[in-house]
Amino acid sequence: MEKEKAYKLLAVQMGLSNSKAKELIDRGVVYVGNKKVAIARGELPVDTKFRVLKLHSVDVIYENEEVIALNKPSFLTSDEAAREFKGAKLLHRLDRETSGVLLLSKTKSFEQKALEAFKARAVYKVYTCWVDGIISEPLTIDKPLKTIKQNGHAYSKVDKKGKEAITHIEPIMISGKRTKLRVVIETGRTHQIRVHLKSIGHPIIGDRQYGITSAQTNRMLLHALELRILGYDFKAKEPKGFDVFAGG
Repeated sequence: MEKEKAYKLLAVQMGLSNSKAKELIDRGVVYVGNKKVAIARGELPVDTKFRVLKLHSVDVIYENEEVIALNKPSFLTSDEAAREFKGAKLLHRLDRETSGVLLLSKTKSFEQKALEAFKARAVYKVYTCWVDGIISEPLTIDKPLKTIKQNGHAYSKVDKKGKEAITHIEPIMISGKRTKLRVVIETGRTHQIRVHLKSIGHPIIGDRQYGITSAQTNRMLLHALELRILGYDFKAKEPKGFDVFAGG
């Protein structure tokens, strides 16, 4: 059977440039049936039919003279979201597939105050997520994390020599063998929620790096619901379809 690189097949099928096709695959929005195409240069049969997810736009939750609060969609990096607002400075980051509250500063003064607040842990951050398995009681996960960066990618792991990381979880809903959680983090380590939940045997659904995939969801089901900082309280609605497992 004749084969060709996935990005080249996608480019021809969708009428795109090779670079744009590769970008879509790397972004994680290209599927064959219910299976995500993970490697742009991987070879596939020439008659492969692709399905490309629609990329949602960035919504502005709030804006004034010093700050912009966004509801970042999944499959968009924090830097890409910030580039839509010239002159504004990104204050923190969310993983590519994590949706929710993302803050930008419009003034140097607010940027400095906000960064100091993050450093002093004077920021209240709430997330929601769906995990594999049943969690019936609130729990605090206090496990140090070490982050390793290789070839432009980062991953974290529980390590006694790592930095302090504290995550509080509380069940919101149980559906079958899955649980929706409310998550509050005291620290902001790389991939903290994802690694902590994996470490207790309840990985986030859709998390290809640390968790498990599901044919019922196209993304990692982690959402930054609320962020309180310097007297502000920003909230971002969960995207449509986030509660895909509710009631079943």
